[in-house]
Amino acid sequence: MTTRWLLLLSLALALPAPAQTLEKIRKAGTITLGYVDNAAPFSYADANKEPRGYSVDLCRAVAEGVAGQLQRPSLKTRWVKLTVQNRIDAVRKGQVDVECSTTTWTLARQRLVDFSLVTFVDGGSILTKAADDNLRRVSDFRGRRIAVIRGTTTEKALREALSGAMVQAETVPIATRDEGLQLLREGKVDGFASDRTTLIGVVQRRAAGDAFRLLESDFSIEQYALMLPRNDADFRLAVNRALARLYRTGEIDEIYERWMGALGPPSLLLSATYFIQRLAE
Repeated sequence: MTTRWLLLLSLALALPAPAQTLEKIRKAGTITLGYVDNAAPFSYADANKEPRGYSVDLCRAVAEGVAGQLQRPSLKTRWVKLTVQNRIDAVRKGQVDVECSTTTWTLARQRLVDFSLVTFVDGGSILTKAADDNLRRVSDFRGRRIAVIRGTTTEKALREALSGAMVQAETVPIATRDEGLQLLREGKVDGFASDRTTLIGVVQRRAAGDAFRLLESDFSIEQYALMLPRNDADFRLAVNRALARLYRTGEIDEIYERWMGALGPPSLLLSATYFIQRLAE
């Protein structure tokens, strides 16, 4: 390496590192949180356009934890509505500090963004009309049409499940859960694939008077986590500290009951997830 290149490298190393997320938040006096609408009971906008839901409440707790760590009790919270399609880029580009919805933690995604502790464990399922009594398993969808949100882990898992069952079915890419429910209601598809809990949520909110059914068993496991910027260990620690406190103190039980109590108690797997993430300070 020449003397010139050594000098340039030394100058580059001497430059201050870009402001990390905690410092950016401290200077701005605001933490920016992203959420995906129409993903009840995890995230949605209420009648007043205010974000609500299980994941939203977790992010509110994270914002409080960050405010405490920065000793900024007046820290403001700014919410940004995202879509399933742009949520990863929003975190990558710094448009939001945390994404709060139903994002599944995968190794492929971790090449682009980072993740918090696991916040929920769900499974992929298919919603059908109750009248279609013969559609109870993935293997029953031979020659059928199934709507699924494009670009999601569910889309990939559904294709793998169909292939594994040696079932030829047409997958119909859609953009939102409301669109999937509407196609199913109109008979334009035979099933609508998504995460089990969000399928229950969209039916509860949008399908009054209709009767639907879910598969007898899930075709995938979905581990949700909050999306964070990559290469920022201090911010990830601050987020995880807030989540671990919720799990350790049992406050997570109140949040679960508020948004999913009507579905019954947490599954054994979810309860175990909360338990093993009660990290000590």
